[in-house]
Amino acid sequence: MEQGKGALEGRVALVAGATRGSGRAMAVELGRAGATVYATGRTTRAHTSEVGRAAETIEETAELIEEAGGTGIAVPTDHLVPEQVRALTERIDREQGRLDILVNDIWGGDHLVGWSDKMWEHDLADGLRILRLGVETHIITSHYALPLLTRRPGGLLVEVTDGTEEYNRNYRQPFYYDLAKYAPLRMAHGLAGELAEYGATAVCLTPGWLRSEAMLDTHFKVTEADWRKGCEQDPHFAISESPVYVGRALAALAADPERERFRGRSLSSGGLAQEYGFTDTDGSRPDAWRYLIEVVQAGKPADVTGYR
Repeated sequence: MEQGKGALEGRVALVAGATRGSGRAMAVELGRAGATVYATGRTTRAHTSEVGRAAETIEETAELIEEAGGTGIAVPTDHLVPEQVRALTERIDREQGRLDILVNDIWGGDHLVGWSDKMWEHDLADGLRILRLGVETHIITSHYALPLLTRRPGGLLVEVTDGTEEYNRNYRQPFYYDLAKYAPLRMAHGLAGELAEYGATAVCLTPGWLRSEAMLDTHFKVTEADWRKGCEQDPHFAISESPVYVGRALAALAADPERERFRGRSLSSGGLAQEYGFTDTDGSRPDAWRYLIEVVQAGKPADVTGYR
């Protein structure tokens, strides 16, 4: 199976929500494999989105794609504005004449979540905004991008969420977060059937416990270089993974000529690592969702032996 540098040469990808975290890593790893990648988001060097993190921008993502060997194109886009998304897809069509990979990784709602709130206690405006950011953005983007993706056989739609289908059978409190993170699973399942006649594949992909920029410096107050210090606050953090891991998962999936066998399925970085043989940056293969079910939910002490 073809993987690695050059495996996606000639392919065109749109990573919607590529400012930071998993979206940035997926865009960079697609570029590393040779793809031309359109990286979109709301935070640019001239404008900071409501998330409030000015340090990560889509221009920087495009530069990282170029450094990795791909072609990176940053396009400021608010995926809640249909006119902007339509203009984006028209630009891709005009400049490339094709779209092979669509990654719906749009989110940016963590700052609105009242993590311990009951549904009726949660701020209603914030809750509805969470659904707009985590669900409506994906719908708008697919509406405009899928006609281009289905123009030729072999297209790949990846809905990105937090949690596998098995894990998300649990209630992911609060109410609005639960809906926002379950919806991409249903989108992938439904669109898999609609896209099949065009020779396209739709899947849902989740990272494990992601060491995103915000997770590191805001929650644990560590860096990627010394992330293990975070285990002093939560020993289960030992199962966490770098964003590169899910980026490698996506690149391997996109390069697989037989990926249609996953049509409509819920996939994870850890599961695809077992399938394709790639590792995280430290050479390990963390399997976070199995760990969370078998260790954390079971109330066992932290021990990642056999899970990474």
